[in-house]
Amino acid sequence: MSDNGCGFPAPGLHSFLFKPIATVGGFEFNKVMLLALITTLLVITFFTLAFGKAKVVPGKLQMIGEAGYDFVRRGIVYETLGRKEGEKYVPLMVSLFFFIWIMNIWSVIPLAQFPVSSIIAYPMVLALVVYVVWVSLTFKKHGFVGFFKNVTGYDKSLGPVLPLVVVIEFFSNLLVRPFTHAVRLFANMFAGHLMLVMFTVASWYLLNSWMIPAAGVSFIMTIVMILFELFVQAVQAYVFVLLACSYIQGALAEHH
Repeated sequence: MSDNGCGFPAPGLHSFLFKPIATVGGFEFNKVMLLALITTLLVITFFTLAFGKAKVVPGKLQMIGEAGYDFVRRGIVYETLGRKEGEKYVPLMVSLFFFIWIMNIWSVIPLAQFPVSSIIAYPMVLALVVYVVWVSLTFKKHGFVGFFKNVTGYDKSLGPVLPLVVVIEFFSNLLVRPFTHAVRLFANMFAGHLMLVMFTVASWYLLNSWMIPAAGVSFIMTIVMILFELFVQAVQAYVFVLLACSYIQGALAEHH
């Protein structure tokens, strides 16, 4: 029985907590860590097999790899940074896209059934990688003074409001930006998983009661949520990489 006495096991924060699979030297290794590790191995293995022995006439695996690589390169990186500046960042963006996408897809995979990105530590680390790249590029491109102008939107023509703009832009770019970059991915995956669990559990709960027609409706909503999640999972990977490219574009832009 649940706390409300109705017997419905409502999903909550406990749906995101997992017992350790193993403990090594005091370090606990759980299901989410395992899925993240498998994701890493899948991405590395796939692209190694696809491009390790690339041929002029590509096989099926190489064709799939090239299609995915080209989608990120032309559809995101080139569109944001241009071909000349963007080419050097393509490997990073391709890695981020497929790593995030597969982490999200675990949500609808039997036995796994959990999106790794719904644990905020993982989006935070990825956002931190982008943040370090952005800050480093800005320093390298503009120097210390140029970096300050770049992240604060410094512009003498603003007149009396310049100090206010500088403070707002400084905190927005250096503190809020990496946080929102991570939370956007985390929040969507967290909410999506919670909704999916709710309809799945509700279907089973209602099926074992006199409300069988309602169970059918809940089951249909489960299918709809799965299809919707497949769409959102790809979109969130796209948006994360698109924002990463826009940050780099801002770092490379000349300040006037």
